[in-house]
Amino acid sequence: MMRNTADAVVIGGGVMGCSLLYHLAQRGTTDTLLLERSVLGAGSTGLSQAICRMHYSNPITASMAWSSLQVYANFNEQVGGDSGFVKTGYLVVVEEIDRPSLELNIAMQQDLGIDVALVTAGELHELAPMIETFEGESLAWEPNSGYANPYLVTTSLAARAQELGAQVATRANVTGVEISGGRVQAVVTDQGRVATPVAVVAAGPWSNILTAGAGIEFPLVPVRHQVAMVTRSPGLLPDHPIVGDIAQSFSFRPESPTLTMVGYAEEEVELDSYDEGIDHAEAAHAMARLARRMPAMEQSYLRGGWSGLFTTTPDWHPILDRVPGIEGLFCMVGFSGHGFKLAPSIGQAMAELILDGSAGSIDLSPLRFSRFEENDLILSRYRYRVLA
Repeated sequence: MMRNTADAVVIGGGVMGCSLLYHLAQRGTTDTLLLERSVLGAGSTGLSQAICRMHYSNPITASMAWSSLQVYANFNEQVGGDSGFVKTGYLVVVEEIDRPSLELNIAMQQDLGIDVALVTAGELHELAPMIETFEGESLAWEPNSGYANPYLVTTSLAARAQELGAQVATRANVTGVEISGGRVQAVVTDQGRVATPVAVVAAGPWSNILTAGAGIEFPLVPVRHQVAMVTRSPGLLPDHPIVGDIAQSFSFRPESPTLTMVGYAEEEVELDSYDEGIDHAEAAHAMARLARRMPAMEQSYLRGGWSGLFTTTPDWHPILDRVPGIEGLFCMVGFSGHGFKLAPSIGQAMAELILDGSAGSIDLSPLRFSRFEENDLILSRYRYRVLA
């Protein structure tokens, strides 16, 4: 039976909500409840490419990605369960115009202790001979990067939190957050009211629907991101690294010994009416770019795909903060396609913010709610926004 009181209620059962629930429980706060309107990982998390890479233009996201990679790569020891992490290496490819940005990013990341380096075409041939490069392109290599399984990660985090005493309620639709006297009083669901002094909104593109009754609107725009599954002949191409192909505005990673996952084509859409399939003309264009980068993929064919949602903010970075003016209301929203790779670090930092009053593991102030009004945005050095 679902609790009707809790010390904290987390709204949203994606990887972010489950990471926060787990980290609260790790800190001893277990009279908690996570509410998910569907099943765990059914939203943006489950449709993610789940790439774990550190290449960013700013220290806060690079640091969180680096910290989170250590968790994914050692998940059973640090959390318990299986993350499905596969180490592949990650290659960044940029055109000549982006070479200065690449060099600045690499220097910043190396200062943070991230294992990354510029490589030449000749060095890349030794690391990943299946990748083709072209005149004027510059390259960076992250040897420890890879990908994980978003469903396994999300459900494992939830399971560990529940073992410690937290509660998870799926098929529980939140209809609003009750606020009185300038503070959170309860979270209201279709299964009843849950009295609580702390509510955390982590509902992805549905977040504004939950807070509309309280007069709160986050600057969120849903963006459709297409993902295609493409066959790969293990005889011609047994494996390959993940590639962030900034030069051609797409990314790809191995999915299995016979499949490659390709992500491409972001476009703004309406939340409740977007096409969850893929556009075959766009997919064909992405496959042509894939074959140009990896010639062994020339004989591949499309096996299907899907479209998920990035919940974007004006600077394509999340809002991790208290909601100003309402005591007890917190938000983890607007991950803009970055969320999965940052989730362990963000869960820890948000637990610190809620329990201690500020985050000690990382300075969250660059991701504060007020930065948009203050015109203090986090900017990318690249034109391709999701690789900010």
